[in-house]
Amino acid sequence: MKIAVSVTEKEKARGKDSPYFKALLTAGARPEEIDLVTAAAPGFNAEDYDGILLGGGEDVDPALYEEVKKYDSVKVNRKRDDFEFKLLDQARQSQLPVFGICRGTQLINVKFGGTLYQDLEKDAEMEIDHKQTEGRADITHTVTLTEPESLLAKAFHGHCSVNSFHHQAIKRVGRGLKVTAYSEDGLVEAVEAAGDYPYLVAVQWHPEEIADQPEQKKMLQQFIQQCRRTAEQRGKNA
Repeated sequence: MKIAVSVTEKEKARGKDSPYFKALLTAGARPEEIDLVTAAAPGFNAEDYDGILLGGGEDVDPALYEEVKKYDSVKVNRKRDDFEFKLLDQARQSQLPVFGICRGTQLINVKFGGTLYQDLEKDAEMEIDHKQTEGRADITHTVTLTEPESLLAKAFHGHCSVNSFHHQAIKRVGRGLKVTAYSEDGLVEAVEAAGDYPYLVAVQWHPEEIADQPEQKKMLQQFIQQCRRTAEQRGKNA
């Protein structure tokens, strides 16, 4: 079993000290099963992996949802956008498990035809500061599960306490996605594939920073378990 974790160049340089790497270990993955990758990866093919995790980082280019960049606060990396769009295409073609975190959630939504708030402070009247100044492992708000039959419902029921480090968020939900959790002020906090896709879960918070909490650990464990099942099935069909 092998999981590709798409991150920034800076995050990849952290190697085994990356919170993504550590969180997946906490949830049951082995070191040799985790591969931090970036848009600079030569000849990368998602089909060589059994699962894809799209991590946090820069903003998605507004041009990809047919808008112009409105604010200086919008920092894009189009090379990474294009890389991860291709990654998603390959993953979906091979029916690989996909897990999105923060930017990863936003990119998935745009890939499915959705749009984003380019800057929550300027474009939306939110009651919560979704870009917390506290430590990355500090809890600042809760999210409410809205789909009791969702994959997310297998990790927690009702409410879940989370951290929050984003100035953008989902505005119009992409076609083929369903919302499975909201924040107290009505912001989309989680989406999943709406059809029969085996596993696509994306959350707006950062579970890798709080993987010691039962709900967050369970979420990551479910992703890893799905990756293992994919690897086993692919082995049988080889």
